Amino acid sequence: MSDKVFVRLEQRAVLEVGGEDRRAFLQGLVSNDMNKVAGDRAVFTALLTPQGKFLYDLFVVELGNVFLIEAEAARIEELRKKLSMYKLRSQVTVAMAANMAVFAVLGDGAASTFDLDPEAGAATEFAGGSVFVDPRLAGAGLRALLPADGGPRVLEANEFKPAPFAVWDEARIRLGLPDGSRDLEVDKAILLENGFEELNGVDFNKGCYMGQELTARTKYRGLVRKRLMPVEIDGPVPDFGTPLHLGEVEAGEMRSACGNVGLALVRLEQFRAEGGAGLTAGGARLIAAKPKWAVFPEGE
Repeated sequence: MSDKVFVRLEQRAVLEVGGEDRRAFLQGLVSNDMNKVAGDRAVFTALLTPQGKFLYDLFVVELGNVFLIEAEAARIEELRKKLSMYKLRSQVTVAMAANMAVFAVLGDGAASTFDLDPEAGAATEFAGGSVFVDPRLAGAGLRALLPADGGPRVLEANEFKPAPFAVWDEARIRLGLPDGSRDLEVDKAILLENGFEELNGVDFNKGCYMGQELTARTKYRGLVRKRLMPVEIDGPVPDFGTPLHLGEVEAGEMRSACGNVGLALVRLEQFRAEGGAGLTAGGARLIAAKPKWAVFPEGE
């Protein structure tokens, strides 16, 4: 995208995790290595069930003496309570960052506006918050955690114009990037089927964390049989969870959509059979495509 724009992501919100044990506390819970997180480095990660299934996708960056954790707004109070329950006697505080809002910042040269290297995860303190290159994929632009009242004003002062949600949503779908429970079924989704390895959301060398066993087994036994991927939609947009078929054979499930593009969890066997063509969901025809950043099992 060439135009410099920003989009308020109303579906996302921010928690603050502080206290002297905050890093070790999160290290034992999430899928990425919290030792990577700093004021100049953000990470993408997930909190899983003990059985290794998806609960929350998170972006984490350090600001002063706290971690800012971006998560789904509709479920952030649930996340706050869960983290508070886990802290036990750890010297940790968990609170809503009620004055913080989440923005996507897009456009040619966006990173240089904030003196950031255009590499995934590069971060900087800015205007009372943090701006960072999307740690999943540098081509996805920037994310900004800024004061809700002043965020739009300071972005406009840096020559970014406000844009509707659909501008960001279509762009991230075409890149094949999941957006929380809009794309990952809570208590059921498996990280590696949804690109978390290639999108820098899992560290296989960090040591134990909740749900690690299934994630590691999925990787080392080669158990990935489905992948989340963009689909072009011809016809009525299928609802979340609508089954995909290739002929009479079930081929996956629909996830989020924006206009005539969406994401779907597609069985690799059926994807290989027709190169992503020939899929149907409800009354629509779909064509699936492998994201450029994705690494599929041998043969793809």
